[in-house]
Amino acid sequence: MIDFNNPTPLYQQLADDIRHRINSGELAIGDKIGSQQELTRIYNVSPITVKKAIADLIRDGVLFSRVGKGIYVASAKKVVDYSKTQTIGFVLRDLNSPFFSRILESVERTASENKFNLLLANSTNQPEIEDNQIRHFLNMGVSGIVIASMSHHYSATPLIRQLNNENYPVVVVSYINDDDVCFIGTDHEKGGYFATEHLIKCGYKRIGYINGEEGNLVGELRKIGYHRALEDYKIQPNENDVYRLKHRGETYDYESGYEIGEQFITQMDRAEALFIYNDLVALGFQRAVMDHGLKVPEDVAIVGFDDIKRGITAPVPLTTIHQATDEIGCLAVITLIEKINNRPVKIRQILKPSLVIRDSCGMRNRQNKQP
Repeated sequence: MIDFNNPTPLYQQLADDIRHRINSGELAIGDKIGSQQELTRIYNVSPITVKKAIADLIRDGVLFSRVGKGIYVASAKKVVDYSKTQTIGFVLRDLNSPFFSRILESVERTASENKFNLLLANSTNQPEIEDNQIRHFLNMGVSGIVIASMSHHYSATPLIRQLNNENYPVVVVSYINDDDVCFIGTDHEKGGYFATEHLIKCGYKRIGYINGEEGNLVGELRKIGYHRALEDYKIQPNENDVYRLKHRGETYDYESGYEIGEQFITQMDRAEALFIYNDLVALGFQRAVMDHGLKVPEDVAIVGFDDIKRGITAPVPLTTIHQATDEIGCLAVITLIEKINNRPVKIRQILKPSLVIRDSCGMRNRQNKQP
């Protein structure tokens, strides 16, 4: 039944209870489980909770619906027992992410090189589906799971915390703040420092920053590096030159960058260079200022972060901070295999980023003019 003190979502508890009733034999194949209205009364939950639980169970083939007649227990599916194979699960919220898709490429290649199968789950930017996918992998018997949640909740979810406490092999490749959860990622503060220092060395004195949206911890880490570089080079920051995205989620980053670019061009007194939270935002910003007649880098120099492929083919190729996606993906698989084999691993592996110089900051032109 439902435990209202349990942090697990109510719809998930309801679905788990129905699964238990089926597995225990209380409900047999072809049995009618009751209408949604009856389940709402029996479990003392909202109709929305019941609808969500039933939808998930129908999607997983546990139940099926007959229009006008009700909801029934489905016949058992033939399930592959992945516990008898070497298989890794990869949970990713958005397959279209230009950053995490590159990590996925490396994970796939390294898994294959080590004779492991790879199963991919894409939660299509719906956080509530993420736990379901992890549970699905667990039920299938995969050997371990790599997680790229892309959420802005930087602590382990109750399910990840439970798996970690039980020493189940899990490696996280999206930023997480918990020191005891296995994480592989980038030194974001150092990347922010490198980006800002590069603009300083190009000769710019008034350098701004476009931060992530409110609550974006990764953006704050990069901002710390930005401020530290200004301080080290005795440049006074100007808070009027610091911007923040309005929209949450990578899906809107290009649009958010464009919006800030339109804001930027209306300012009479503005920064001559900007370090920008990530490449998608930087590309949106670049498009906006160029659409309104400004030139990059002549009127405003920019440096992004992530080194996505689109940055290379931008109207002005983007100077950026490279995250070692190949190494992150490879280390994630190797670390996971070590955990699967009960060998000790390093809990947090923080990789050094690097600067990729292209045309958007003006460095190449300045270098070419040197004797």
